[in-house]
Parts: sequence; C-alpha cells; structure tokens
Amino acid sequence: MKDISLARGADPARDRQIQSNLNRDRLPKHLGIVLDGNRRWARARSYLDVSEGHRIGFEKIPEVLAWCDDRGIRTVTLWMLSSDNIRNRSQTELEALYEIDEDVVRKLVATRRFRVRLIGCSEMLPDRLSALLREAEQETAQLDAIQVNLAIGYGGREDLLDAISSLIAEILATGDTDITAERLAAHLSTAGQPDPDLIIRTSGEKRTSGFLLWQAALAEYYFCDCHWPDFSESELDKALRTYGARQRRFGA
Repeated sequence: MKDISLARGADPARDRQIQSNLNRDRLPKHLGIVLDGNRRWARARSYLDVSEGHRIGFEKIPEVLAWCDDRGIRTVTLWMLSSDNIRNRSQTELEALYEIDEDVVRKLVATRRFRVRLIGCSEMLPDRLSALLREAEQETAQLDAIQVNLAIGYGGREDLLDAISSLIAEILATGDTDITAERLAAHLSTAGQPDPDLIIRTSGEKRTSGFLLWQAALAEYYFCDCHWPDFSESELDKALRTYGARQRRFGA
C-alpha cells in the first residue's frame, strides 16, 4: 500500500497550498465524477486480474468523499458501473465488481458521514447488491450529511427514458398535460437535487458517455489524465480551482 501512495504522487505541502488557493465562494454545489481508468491502471502494473484496479481505486472513495465534504460540496455523484458495462463485460469480471461495490457501500454506511442513494437500474444488479443498497439508503436517509449518489447500473438514456415513462403515467393519471423541464426533472433519478455544476472524468478520456445526460446539460467539465486509482487530493483541488476560474454562461 505504501508504494501505491507514492505512485499517486502524494505531497501534503503541495496539497495544502493548492487547497488554500481555492475560491470558497465558487465551488460546485453538486460534483459528478466518472471513475475511469481502473482496468488500464491495473494492466499498466501487470496485474493478472484487472479487477484489482477497481478494488484499489474504489477503496479510496470514502477518502475522496471526505475531501469533498471538507470543502463544503454537498452533493456528489459517482459513476461506478454503467448499464453498458453490465451488458458487455464478462460475468466473472462483473461478479468481482459487484463484490467491490458491496464493500464500498458498507464502508460508506459505517462512517455515518454520507447519505447514500442509488441512481441506476437496480433490476440489472444481483439481488444481494440491490438489497444492500436499499438498506444503505434507509439507514443513512436521516443523516445531516453530504448526499452521495452511487451510479451503479446507470445509463443517462435509461434515466431519461424512465423519467419520460413515469411522467406519461402521471399525465394519464392526472390529466395534466402541461409538460415543463422542471416537471420532467422531478421524475429523474436525482429528483430534488441541484443539477451538477462540475463533472470530473479521470483517465484522459474526453467524452461524457451519457453521464447525467439531462442533468449535466449546462455543467462544466474537467478531464484529467490520471487514472482513478491515482486520483489525489491535489487533483481534486486543481479541478475545483479551474472550475472557480471559469466564467459560466449557462448556455447563453
């Protein structure tokens, strides 16, 4: 584990300096993170089992969320497993990922620091993971804590289609055909939450992959080259500092 920390380039003095330069008045209320590059990280280090990249990367999730909480970010959405991943990856790899996800959920609940919510298709997940996520939501629902959305089995198109289907059912039930953006948003998986202000994607990939497709329409994006297991506190602060320096136009 010591070697991993060194590989991340940890420098406490540098991290404190970067954090001190943050504009606390211009931090995102809702931060989305695409946890990308775990398999490539593992392959680059000659791991025979690429799921070790996910295991090591996902172990840091509580720590990263604590950094966000310390900076006053009140909502964080983590894209941990997409619906496309579930459709296209081997069952062996998926089973390892499900076990890793379960471990993460248990650790988040145990901290009593995070209010956990699943956004994603629970029907695509094993029963044991779905049940654990439901229990985590119930156990943390009343905490006065940072909101953490776990996007597991998530796809932006599915989220939007589910919202449209739900809205149609509401229209048929009520007869109210006045459709607004706000009304549709109330049927999305993130209903009641602010839209993301900033999306961070690790691993150097510069694409959205449909993450929070509706919600992130006006979000700022920050792409960093490091793979998720190498994501550090200084990388987070660089993203936040870049975000704080941008002039947001909100589509204007």
